[in-house]
Amino acid sequence: MEEVYNFIRNKIGLLPNDTIVVGVSGGPDSMALLYILNEFKEKMGLKLVCAHINHNKRKESEEEEKYVSKYCKENDIIFECIKVKKWGDDNFENEARSVRYNFFEEVIENYNAKYLMTAHHADDLIETILMRIVRGSTLKGYSGFSKIVDKGTYKIVRPLITLTKDEIIDFDTKNNIKYYIDSTNNEDIHTRNRYRHVVLPFLKKENPNVHKKFIKFSETLLENSNYIDEQANKVFNKVFQNGVIDIDKFKSLEKVIQTKIIYNILERIYGDDLLIIRDAHVDLIFDLINSNKSNSIVHLPNNVIIIKSYGEISFSYDDDVNDEYEIEIDTLVNLPSGKIIEVVNDSFDTSNNTIRLNSNEVKLPLYVRNRRQGDKIEVKGLNGTKKVNDIFIDEKIKTSDRDIWPIVLDAENTVVWIPGLKKSKLDKKISEEYDIILRYY
Repeated sequence: MEEVYNFIRNKIGLLPNDTIVVGVSGGPDSMALLYILNEFKEKMGLKLVCAHINHNKRKESEEEEKYVSKYCKENDIIFECIKVKKWGDDNFENEARSVRYNFFEEVIENYNAKYLMTAHHADDLIETILMRIVRGSTLKGYSGFSKIVDKGTYKIVRPLITLTKDEIIDFDTKNNIKYYIDSTNNEDIHTRNRYRHVVLPFLKKENPNVHKKFIKFSETLLENSNYIDEQANKVFNKVFQNGVIDIDKFKSLEKVIQTKIIYNILERIYGDDLLIIRDAHVDLIFDLINSNKSNSIVHLPNNVIIIKSYGEISFSYDDDVNDEYEIEIDTLVNLPSGKIIEVVNDSFDTSNNTIRLNSNEVKLPLYVRNRRQGDKIEVKGLNGTKKVNDIFIDEKIKTSDRDIWPIVLDAENTVVWIPGLKKSKLDKKISEEYDIILRYY
């Protein structure tokens, strides 16, 4: 823990009267950080602002909010809180992250804070790196996250990054710091929790100091990523101008610089939504660039389209997303919505994003298209058929999304799957016999 105190004391550049916003959930990590920063507040005359989010997903949320508020009042810490009234239908983890950082930035601006401090620790870093390796990311993404990130008007600082979860809990115990445990952390429905409960214990058993190896790994990747950034920035404006890539100039560059330029462009387009871009999307862009076709198009999420026209690649938005499409499913299909349907060899997913089929029960090949008048599906677990349009209504799918939502059919036009929403009675359990697995993401 002395390393943490020394880092805050000597490595950040804190000055008396500086304002720090600290993200506090009420859990063991953030309460330990709040306790430590409160000590510095007293010694250095800092202004401390606690930013708490009531996610309103569990009955304990109200109690946790009251506890953090009470702690702040007792220790003369400014308390700022928002309560999320309604969540969307998107991935909760991604949506929660967006809500969290939007709130943090609002608090930072209101108090003209110089620092945002969060309680990310070494176990978080390991989980993030492993998840991104499996999911796919950039060189910088594979590094997990940095100890200090300069955002221009403020810095994000993660003082606990060198500590494991166990070390933090030991610190809480020794200092009688009360904290709450989020019960959803025990639910393996969340991706991160599966890494936390299965992979992390295995790694720690192999090497109790494995977190130090991951910290070094992260630092090494960041150093290399920063160097590549510098080199890519030197040629970026020569290759990409007015929303257009010059293909000949682009192809003259090293692949690592090409990749960085593509991600820089996508970051400009998507901003914080860049998390929805996967390796498969970037591969599609490279396929487009290297294709022998003079004119072609690729669809990305949020109606972004990439158009190849002879020697140029342009990035734009699709204003006409209602065009009909029908595509045979071979190995991977790039949908107009930017989503992907992929034939995979194995999967433990049982959600509506994955379907298992027995080729003896469907007429091959399989196709994916948008809806047609009169489309019906025999929904798994229900008797009889149901109109696809009624399912869209039941699932509260936006009208603008219904016309491009994928419908998977066999060669006899039997609807076998509405990806992300419903599976037909043809779907097989993991324990049953099947030879086709389709994944939607």
